[in-house]
Amino acid sequence: MEMYLNASSLTIVLFALLIIGLFIKGIIIVPNQTAVIIERLGKYRTTLLAGFHVIIPVIDRKAYVRSLKEEVLDVPAQTCITSDNVSVSIDGVIYMQVVDPQKSAYGISDYVQGAVQLAQTSLRSSIGRMALDKTFESREHINREVCTDLNAATSSWGVKILRYEIRDLTPPSSIMEAMERQVKAEREKRAAILQSEGEKQSAINIAEGQRASAIALSEGDKLAQINRAEGEAAEILRIAQATAEGLEQVKNQLNGDAIAAAQLRLAEAYIVEFGKLAAKNNTMIIPADAASVGNMVGLISGILRPGEGLAASRDRK
Repeated sequence: MEMYLNASSLTIVLFALLIIGLFIKGIIIVPNQTAVIIERLGKYRTTLLAGFHVIIPVIDRKAYVRSLKEEVLDVPAQTCITSDNVSVSIDGVIYMQVVDPQKSAYGISDYVQGAVQLAQTSLRSSIGRMALDKTFESREHINREVCTDLNAATSSWGVKILRYEIRDLTPPSSIMEAMERQVKAEREKRAAILQSEGEKQSAINIAEGQRASAIALSEGDKLAQINRAEGEAAEILRIAQATAEGLEQVKNQLNGDAIAAAQLRLAEAYIVEFGKLAAKNNTMIIPADAASVGNMVGLISGILRPGEGLAASRDRK
């Protein structure tokens, strides 16, 4: 009897432990940003998101676990041929996120590998439509084009491609050397052009400076000549005015005889110039008769004696 009780108690204990184990096995705690696909007897039943869940052990099973976080996938380097038949090695990075856990589980067997392979084929297609020089300038365009192609294909997988970035683009070493020579030649060309432009501008500036200087000098000479001419004219005018005033005074002294006053002026000038002829080697036209000097002196004396001067003048007439 005791043995029977012991066996019954053991059975109850084992059954209780089995129930507890099955209950514990049916508890699922899903972390944040994680989705769990539950299948019941091999068929999709539900998707469990973050939190505490209970399933039926044995009947229900946890089939797939998907992270809802943004994932970063490396795209291995591959050789692509450009439209001008140049081989370049390109690798990249895919930023993707699972937006539908059910489709990611049943739409494709391995969405990660599928996205990587699709990125490689799309990249080869995009590079094949461009020349080598264009590929360096159009990285952003290539990234957008590959990302668009990937999203068109992965939408049925429950996966969204957020970004695609080319990480490294390496042409062959021979092409690199040719490009370096081209860049060097282009820089030398720009340097030569800049130098010639500088020399041209310098020559233009010098020519404009010389022109401005010549114009300024000519304007200065013109003003100097005008001022000199005006000064000479003013001097001549003043001398003439002074001479006229002197003749007027002499005429008044000679009782208004203007002819006698002019003769006196001419006689004085004659005597002065004749004295200069004796002092220096000057050339002067003088009367052939040397007695003309005496006649001139006599004429001056007669003019200074109004009575005699007038009589002499009448005798000459």
